[in-house]
Amino acid sequence: MLYLCGSTMLLMWVFVMSMFDSFLGENSCLRAYSPGDIIIGGLFPIHLKTNRTETPGPVSCSDYDLQMFLRSQVMIYAIREISLPDITIGYDIYDTCGDVSLAIMATLELLKNQSDPQSCLLPAEPQTKVVIGETSSEVSIAVARIVALSSVAQISYASTSELLSRKFKFPAFLRTVPSDEYQTKGIVELVKTFHWQTVFIVGSDDEYGKYGSDGLVNTFSETNVCVEAVHILSADFMKNNSQTQRKLNELLGDIKNSSAEAIILFTKGSNVKIILGAAIKDKVNRTWIASDSWSNSPTISAMPGIEHIGQVFGFIFKQSEVPGFKDYVMSMFNGTKNDILNYHLTQHPLCSNQSEEKRANASLPTRNQLGSKQCLDPNLLATYIDKDQSYSIYLAVQVIAEGLRCLLKCDNHQCERSSNFTPSELLSEIQKVNFSVGTTRIFFNSDGDPNLGYNIVYWNMSEFHQRAQIHRVGEYHPDGEIEVQVHHFRHLINQTGSVYNCSKTCDPGQELKMETKKCCPVCVPCASGEFSPGNGSTCKHCGEKRYSLDKQRNECLNKRDEFLQWSDPFSIILCSLAAVGIILTVVFTVLFAVYLRTPIVKAVGGYLCFLELFSLLAAFCLIFTFIGKPTKSSDCMGLPLFGIAFTLCIACILANLFQILVGFNFDLQRGSCIKKLNKPLLLVTIISGVQLALSVSWLIKEPPTPKENTDFSDKTTLHQCEFESLHHFLAMLAYNGFLGLICFVFAFKGKQLPDLYKNASLITIGMLMFIVIWIIFLPIYLTLTGMYKPAVEAAAILTSCFSILGCHLAPKCYIMLFRKELNHQNAITEYIRKHYERKGISVVQS
Repeated sequence: MLYLCGSTMLLMWVFVMSMFDSFLGENSCLRAYSPGDIIIGGLFPIHLKTNRTETPGPVSCSDYDLQMFLRSQVMIYAIREISLPDITIGYDIYDTCGDVSLAIMATLELLKNQSDPQSCLLPAEPQTKVVIGETSSEVSIAVARIVALSSVAQISYASTSELLSRKFKFPAFLRTVPSDEYQTKGIVELVKTFHWQTVFIVGSDDEYGKYGSDGLVNTFSETNVCVEAVHILSADFMKNNSQTQRKLNELLGDIKNSSAEAIILFTKGSNVKIILGAAIKDKVNRTWIASDSWSNSPTISAMPGIEHIGQVFGFIFKQSEVPGFKDYVMSMFNGTKNDILNYHLTQHPLCSNQSEEKRANASLPTRNQLGSKQCLDPNLLATYIDKDQSYSIYLAVQVIAEGLRCLLKCDNHQCERSSNFTPSELLSEIQKVNFSVGTTRIFFNSDGDPNLGYNIVYWNMSEFHQRAQIHRVGEYHPDGEIEVQVHHFRHLINQTGSVYNCSKTCDPGQELKMETKKCCPVCVPCASGEFSPGNGSTCKHCGEKRYSLDKQRNECLNKRDEFLQWSDPFSIILCSLAAVGIILTVVFTVLFAVYLRTPIVKAVGGYLCFLELFSLLAAFCLIFTFIGKPTKSSDCMGLPLFGIAFTLCIACILANLFQILVGFNFDLQRGSCIKKLNKPLLLVTIISGVQLALSVSWLIKEPPTPKENTDFSDKTTLHQCEFESLHHFLAMLAYNGFLGLICFVFAFKGKQLPDLYKNASLITIGMLMFIVIWIIFLPIYLTLTGMYKPAVEAAAILTSCFSILGCHLAPKCYIMLFRKELNHQNAITEYIRKHYERKGISVVQS
C-alpha cells in the first residue's frame, strides 16, 4: 500500500512538473537559485501578465517590469547580508508573472525537495523553510493555502487584503505592510480632513479591490460622508475588447456626471492605467484618491497628459531606503550572478561605457519604451529603486534573519542548534519577533499584521517634468490618527462642489436629507413621532408622551392616556358580575349560619365552609382592583391577593374531601393512620401557608407596579400593572393548579361513596372547570397586549369563583330551602343503607 501511494505521488509530481514546463513560454520561466543550509523561497511578478489564449498551449509572459526585477535583487542582496556562524542561507526565487496558476506551480516546486515517498500529501518538512511573496493579494491567498499545509511561513511585502488577516484560514501568513483595514480607515480620515461630503468608489472583482471597496463602504457608513456610487470592475477588465470598452465608457460617463468631490480608485495599477488613460482622453478633471497599489507608480505618474486629470492623493507604505542597495546596483551588482540577473542583462545590458554628458542628459525610459537589447546606465537603473516595496522586502528578510537567530540561538561566534529544524518552529519564532531595523520597530500582532502605518502622498502636477512629482504630505498611524499638511491645500478645505447646489426649502413636517443615489439633499417627511417647522430644519423627536400628526408633522400633540375605564362596557359587565357574586356569597353565608347544625352543613365541612365563603368574597371584591388607571403599587395587588384567597378556598374543599374519605374508610389498620391526619384546620393552615409565602415573597421582591407604555401606540400611552418577572406569577398559578388537580382526583375517587348530597361529583365538575379556565387563560394572558389585559384577568377570576360557588355551595343552599326532607340524619342513614344493599346484591349476582 505504501509502495502504491508513493508511486502515485511520484507520477503525479512528474505530470505536474511536465505541465509546468510546457505551460510556460521561453521567456517566462525565470528562476534564481543559490544553495545553502537553509533555503528562503521568493515569488515575484517580474513579468506582469501572461498572454493567454482560448486554445490550449504554452503561455508566455510579457510586460517586463524593471522595478520587480530590482525588488527580486533586493531579496538576494539582503540574504547575502545575513551572517550566521557556520550556516549558509540560500534562495530559490521564481517569476510568477502575476498569475495564480503559475504561482501555485512555483510554490509546489519550492515545497517538493524533500517529499516523503510514503505520503500522498505535500511534504511535512520541505527544504524551503520560509517564502517571501507574493505582490497581489489574489496570488498570495492561493499561495497561503498551499504553504499552510507544511506550516511554512509566508511573508508578503505588498499583499494588503484584510482577508489574509484571518488566521483560521491563513495560519502561516504574515506581512511587512499594513492591512487594507487600516488603509480604508485612513482614506476615510483623509476625506473627513478636507470636509468632503460625497465620494465615488471604484473597486474590482478580486480579493484586493472587493474587500477594499467593501471596507470603505462600511467605514463611510459610520460617518456623515455619502457614498454616491460603488463601481466594481469585472475580472476581465484588462482585456482589450468591445465589452471592456463599453464598460469603460459607462464608468467614465458616471464619473463625469457625478457630483462626488473625490473619486477613490481601490484597484490594481493595471486597471487604473486604463481608467486614467480614458480620463486623460476625455479631459476629466477631478480629485482622485489612490490606494497603495498605484499611488507611487512611476508608470502611471509618467503617462502623457496625466497632469490634466486633476489632483491625486495617495497612500503608500512607510518608505525608507534599503541600506547600501543603491550602491550595490550602481556597482553593477558587485559581481553577483543569478539567472534572473543574467536574463535582465541579456535583454538590457548595462551601458557602462557611456560618457558622463550622455548619462546626465539621459532620461529614464518607461516600460513601453524599453526595447529588446536596449542598454541601461547603472545610474539610471538605480533611479528605478522604489522606497516602499523594496524596503518591505528588506524588512521581510531581516525578520527571517532575526527569527533564525532566536531559533538557532546564535551569537556572533556560534549557533547552539543546527539547521535541522521544522518550518513550524521557524514560523513560531518569526511570529514573536520584536526588534528594530534602523529607525523602524517591527513586530506582528495576533493577525500577522505589522505595527506600520502609511505615508500620505500628493502628486504635484505643477512641477510636471516627464512625470508627476510625488511628495509626502502626511502620515496615517496604526492607532488611527492622521497628520496632513493642510496648510498647503487651503483651497480644498470646505470645498463643497455641487453637493449643496441642489438644496431646497422644505415644507413644514419635512427635513433635508441626502438622497441615496446622488447624495443630493432632498426634502423627506419626518418620521412618525417627529416634527419640523420646515425650511430645511432637522426633524426633532416629540418626546415619549407626545406624537406628531400623520400627514402634516409640523407640531406635536399630547398622547391620550389609555386604560380600562370604569365606563367601558366590559368594565360594567365585570363589576355587575362581581356584585352578583358578592351578594350571593353573603346570602349563602347567612343560610349556612342559620342551618349550621344540620347534616348538610356538616357535609360541606362545618365551620370550614365559612372560610371558603370568606375567600370567595375576597376574590369577588378584588375584581374592582383591575379597573381604572393604576397610579400606585397597591392598585396592582389583585393577582397576588387572589392567589392567597383562592388557595384558601381550595384548601377548605380539600380538607372536606379528606374528611369524607376518612369517614367511609373501613380498613381499621389504614384507617387509624389516616384519622391521625384528619385535622382540617391544620391542613388548611399548611396548604394556605405555602401560597402565602409565595405571594408575600412576590410582593416584597418583585411586586407588580404601574407602568406607562409609550411604545404601545403612536397616539396613546398605555397605563397598566406590569410584572418585573413572570416567575412568581407562574409559581402561584402552578401551585393552585396542583391543588385543583389533587381535589379533582380525590373528588373523582369519592364518587363511589354513598354521598346523598353529591358532594364529590359536584366538586369534580367545579375543579375541572377551574383547571380548564386557567389552561385557556395563561397563553391568552402572556400574548395579549392592550388595555383589555386586566379585563381578561378579572374574567378568569370571576369564572373560577362562580365555578366553586355554583358547583359546590349553591346545590347545598337549594336543599336547605327547597328539599328540607333531605336535610335530616334519617335521610342520610337510609340513603347509606340502600347504597350498600344495592352493592351487596350486585356482588351476589356477580
